[in-house]
Amino acid sequence: MLIHVHVSPTPMGDENGRYSCVEGAIRVIEQSGLEYEVGALGTTVQGPAERLWPLMRELHDATLQAGADRVMTHFRILEAKDDVIEASMTELAARITH
Repeated sequence: MLIHVHVSPTPMGDENGRYSCVEGAIRVIEQSGLEYEVGALGTTVQGPAERLWPLMRELHDATLQAGADRVMTHFRILEAKDDVIEASMTELAARITH
């Protein structure tokens, strides 16, 4: 399964940094041990569905715990019935040429 996730906290950060609330969510993803890629408008994470669904809740909560008063979390999901995606996150991104 692949999930592209974007958290929109209010506020985005605090005295610890302009994006500290967003970084709280990214730390949860880093600690998961799953393959991920941080982009300018969100983060893509790859792994089994049983790990990714709870991870979405954890990173949503982490954004609030990092100091956000509220957060809207958006995600897009790519999943196959047999939980096998035809290519890895890296291979899918590599197909795009600049």
